[in-house]
Amino acid sequence: MTPDLSVELGALRLKNPVLTASGTFGYGTEFLPFLDLGALGGIVVKGLSPAPRPGNAPPRIVETPAGMLNAIGLQNVGVDAFLADKLPALRSHDTVVVANVFGETEAEYVQVCEKLEGAAGLGAIELNLSCPNTEAGGMIFGNDPVALARVTRACRRSTRLPLIVKLSPNVTDIRETARAAEAEGADAVSLVNTFVGMAVDVERRRPVLANVSGGLSGPAIRPLAVWMTWQVARAVRIPVVGMGGIQSARDALEFILAGASAVQIGTASFVRPAASVEILRDLEAWLAARGIATLRELVGALRVEPEHRG
Repeated sequence: MTPDLSVELGALRLKNPVLTASGTFGYGTEFLPFLDLGALGGIVVKGLSPAPRPGNAPPRIVETPAGMLNAIGLQNVGVDAFLADKLPALRSHDTVVVANVFGETEAEYVQVCEKLEGAAGLGAIELNLSCPNTEAGGMIFGNDPVALARVTRACRRSTRLPLIVKLSPNVTDIRETARAAEAEGADAVSLVNTFVGMAVDVERRRPVLANVSGGLSGPAIRPLAVWMTWQVARAVRIPVVGMGGIQSARDALEFILAGASAVQIGTASFVRPAASVEILRDLEAWLAARGIATLRELVGALRVEPEHRG
């Protein structure tokens, strides 16, 4: 028996639940020497801004126990270059392309979404709301449910593409931002983005990263990400995409059982470039070995005691 791995994220249909995470997979074609892009359920490309960005000064990546800190600074080619040069190269591959979008103002988010609207070969938009809002003195959009709601509302009005809102874990209660995204028309939410962290060079008595702080990802954050996925999946009715430290099919299954309809593979691709396809293959084998006909049977199928179900 070959299990049915197809999933639906609102109007977006994926042939399987494995996507690559934004910022960890370039624009997709960089990984062609290592895997078949058409095997994946989807590719989420590097975050796109209205104009090209050079990113932060180095050093901007450092390994940590069971993970890494990055302060790349959202380096990207800009939305125009993506549409002209990057997206055409992805159209020949049988996979869904998701554009990750960010800006420093609400208007910049809308500007990018409007340029992406109607682009041939683009399947969905993911909003990265972990960028500082320069109009509000540097406050992070995703840390404030009100700001997140405004950006989601504005982007929802500017595009008919399926809209996924990527949630920051650096909040008091991630369910509040998830509900705000749902209320303003998001088709799905994805979580978690990286946790803010810092590494210190004790000999030099200086931060390791030139930016001082960075985003922590990798296996170290997985238990936190699974917990937040479970919380959000019970708080909203729209689909949830889980991510955070997934290295194996069993890791992916933790998120799926906790309520995620799909998963994104991020830091693992730095260690094993073909990790996303390996995880997909092992996930299919795991279901087949247990006679599970469809992946959808497992979404949110976590068994908990009655007192913990509310």
